[in-house]
Amino acid sequence: MESKELPFEEAMQQLEVVASKLEKGDLNLDESVTIFEEGMKLSKQCSELLENAEKRITILLKDEDEIKEENFIQEEE
Repeated sequence: MESKELPFEEAMQQLEVVASKLEKGDLNLDESVTIFEEGMKLSKQCSELLENAEKRITILLKDEDEIKEENFIQEEE
């Protein structure tokens, strides 16, 4: 699995696949470590994408040339 330049949704799907493989527990130690490393890369990428999105949202919340920092809270369905 390659985690570079993936859209957020695809990276999250791959991260779910990684978690499922690790939860099964049928991998040997080397395979588990390799899969875990890939999961960490995907997790880091997702975090960076979320941070960048939050920064963009903050910039878009302007009030008369002054940036208003507001918490972005996603409404639960």
